[in-house]
Amino acid sequence: MATKASKFAKKYAKMLFNVTGVEKAATTLEHLKIIQQLVEADKQMKNFFMSPTISDEERLKGIDALAERIDLSEELKKFLIYITERRAIVSLPDIIRHYTALYYEKQRKAKATVISPVRFNGDYERRLLEALKRLTNRDVEIEYVHDPELIGGIVVKVGSTMYDSSIKGQLRLLKEELIKG
Repeated sequence: MATKASKFAKKYAKMLFNVTGVEKAATTLEHLKIIQQLVEADKQMKNFFMSPTISDEERLKGIDALAERIDLSEELKKFLIYITERRAIVSLPDIIRHYTALYYEKQRKAKATVISPVRFNGDYERRLLEALKRLTNRDVEIEYVHDPELIGGIVVKVGSTMYDSSIKGQLRLLKEELIKG
């Protein structure tokens, strides 16, 4: 069932985005991430959403209580009920990923993940941000990941494109060239 739900994650994300629109997207993303963290951190919460032994009536009461507690919009509450009925709560990470992509597309933004062995100073961060803006023709939001296993250089992922200027990546390319030649 989980694979079937994941297959529909993009459809679910589009459906939610069409209902919430760009205006409510940032808040909706925040709430989706909170729900995801709750489901991942608490086995009882996951069972609440997934278990066939919990009646639909009990589940609705629980979702109402959750919606009130974290101040969910009516649209997000209905969406949560919808994906829970389809046992698609397990695909919430995929739904969030697709929803985020839709939001960034509408906002003409891009998200970049920068993996490096060291922390950057402000000047390097600024230059990297400017270079990524020129490269993508979009505003860029950068997420930094510290990876001490990289020998040097950086790896940048923007969408599905990866730019690997790490020493590890260069050595891998050299190895491939030596094997070919």
